[in-house]
Amino acid sequence: MLRARPIHYTSRPKDWTAILEALGLVKTVDDGEWQEFDAGSGRLALGHVEHGHPLDGSTLFSVEVGDVDEFVRRTEDAGTQAEVHETPEATTARISADDGFEFFAFPATRAADGSWATSPDADPALAVVATWVSPLVEMSANVLRGIGAKPRSADDESATFNTKNGGILQVIHGADAGNGVLAFEYDAGLDPLLAQLTQAGVEARISEGVLYVANPDAAGGAAPASIVVERVPA
Repeated sequence: MLRARPIHYTSRPKDWTAILEALGLVKTVDDGEWQEFDAGSGRLALGHVEHGHPLDGSTLFSVEVGDVDEFVRRTEDAGTQAEVHETPEATTARISADDGFEFFAFPATRAADGSWATSPDADPALAVVATWVSPLVEMSANVLRGIGAKPRSADDESATFNTKNGGILQVIHGADAGNGVLAFEYDAGLDPLLAQLTQAGVEARISEGVLYVANPDAAGGAAPASIVVERVPA
């Protein structure tokens, strides 16, 4: 079991909730300062931090797995460095890459029917994209192969992967290793999605076939101006 589940930290959770629900995600966990939203493909965790916190406006690359111990065993067998990592909240897996980047695999919870599916009420056309920036795209792509992600496309500047249980993992080239920005893909026309956002009072526009949604974290100066929703490549 493998699913993309980035974690976005924000001091503006109400604004983000409005955007995510207008995009067609469904809130499935609400523990005060921690919320989770299901897309048709993939899941997003939303963590509430105070304004000015170092994480405010940032997204952490992470995934969900079914059995942490089994995931670590298979990942190491595939040649990717992974280890069990205990936290007060849960047993997780820490994955390490040659570019110095580390990310975590969190234990997933099953749906009410016992499957690993996301909420049936989420828009099935929407997918969550978790992004990792790396100076070593090819080596980092091998890490994602090692955790069980399935290659979709690759070139010198990026590599994109599907996951078995939903969501997209992407490595893009950058001078320094780190977390990339949150993005989405949509497997349908963008105009109805724009209409939903506008009806919810969310500022958005379509330009050259890409939907740009005003990022509520941009006011702090550290986050990009827009959240990007792209059509699924043909």
